[in-house]
Amino acid sequence: MKNTVKIIAFDADDTLWVNEPIFTRTRVQYEEILSHYFEITDSLEQELYETERNNLKLFGYGIKGFMLSMIESALQLTNYKISGMDIESIIKLGKEMLQHPVEILPGVEETLKDLKENYKLMVITKGDLFDQENKIARSGLAEYFDVVEILSEKTIEAYADVLKRNNVHCDEFLMVGNSLRSDVLPVCELGALAVHVPFHDTWMHENIVDESLLDNHYIKIDEIKELVPLLV
Repeated sequence: MKNTVKIIAFDADDTLWVNEPIFTRTRVQYEEILSHYFEITDSLEQELYETERNNLKLFGYGIKGFMLSMIESALQLTNYKISGMDIESIIKLGKEMLQHPVEILPGVEETLKDLKENYKLMVITKGDLFDQENKIARSGLAEYFDVVEILSEKTIEAYADVLKRNNVHCDEFLMVGNSLRSDVLPVCELGALAVHVPFHDTWMHENIVDESLLDNHYIKIDEIKELVPLLV
């Protein structure tokens, strides 16, 4: 890769630290609560996702919106027979998610430490402002980043605004993340560089339906520690 890069931005959830497995475990606990009312089938996850997707324009991304969607879906799926105690249990699941320890992924801190010497580093994440700020603070990684951008959505326009706000040219910018939909393809469409670091557990909303979009030029690595040799 021709290295004209001066600024490297990282996605946060499932790129710097573990996130989706926390949601996955919570969905399992959610199913256990609802199993008191009906037989759980494979369609339940899809039904919950549809509620989440419909609520994104109101709640945005993040745990709080997820918790409200779980409650709404539970009410509908049980024909409003779910007990107040079980609603409280769902709220407790959300609170536990918000307080879950931040688990840094392997190789992340070492990579940031190496890159910090030669590059300006950024975080570009999306979701609830308070939750994301809280995770960044608790991660112990904040000292490595010159800029933190928390977006409501990761679109081409949103990335363009971030670059303009920070006086960054596309040729100087590299985005690193686990989501093709949010971290890679919009950046490629903008004309900047992107590196895809897949994560084993990905929310279905981040899946790419249009395979033709994968024709965009980006680099894929298996682990974040491969980023430093790539830039040499």
